Amino acid sequence: MTQQLITLGLGAEPASDIHPLLLEYLPEISIRHVSLLDGLSESAIEQRYAAAESEPVICVRVNVSRLAVLSAKKITHLLQEKITTLEDEGAETILLLCHSYPLKLVTRQAIVLEPDRVLPPLVKAIVDGHQVGIVISDELRLEHQQSKWRRLNKRPCFAVANPWQDDEGVLADAALLLQEQGADVVVLDCLGYHQQHRDFLQKLLGIPVLLTNTLVAKLAAELLS
Repeated sequence: MTQQLITLGLGAEPASDIHPLLLEYLPEISIRHVSLLDGLSESAIEQRYAAAESEPVICVRVNVSRLAVLSAKKITHLLQEKITTLEDEGAETILLLCHSYPLKLVTRQAIVLEPDRVLPPLVKAIVDGHQVGIVISDELRLEHQQSKWRRLNKRPCFAVANPWQDDEGVLADAALLLQEQGADVVVLDCLGYHQQHRDFLQKLLGIPVLLTNTLVAKLAAELLS
């Protein structure tokens, strides 16, 4: 039986964004995509998983253009149930398609690859000593992103460009703003950024541009090799 990599999205993160990258390292038969909230309408998601006052929240993409701020406790509980179900079905390697919250998940034997846990130390090792500028998809993620990248040697600067909505001009303006603030390395940290975004910015800026999706795809493929 072919070992599978299960990609698990929280909301409306298009699996098609990561799929081409995974195909560079894995055969199609070994990739399976699962969505945590598949089949629920936007209103049902927001009603069922609304956060109580003062409780921790998590940003979940309910469509390609909008995030909803939901209860981190409820979403994490649902995510844990889904992972347990996937393990019961034989899943051994699961890649989370979310960059939005430090999750505490338990597994019996499966490896769960959480980008928010593995990317910061990996990027830190790559860019050690450089000023990093990070492009994110939505301002609602800014507080979490600041916490996520706090261990970089130099405090990073941030700019916003939604890869599902904005054109190359908005992305270029965001990256140029980072460069004006001293960034000599740019990190594209969202599922929706693709290789063409990286290539476009690297040519425009003349400095290294890292695509976190590529790093995650390589790591995930290594777990199946």
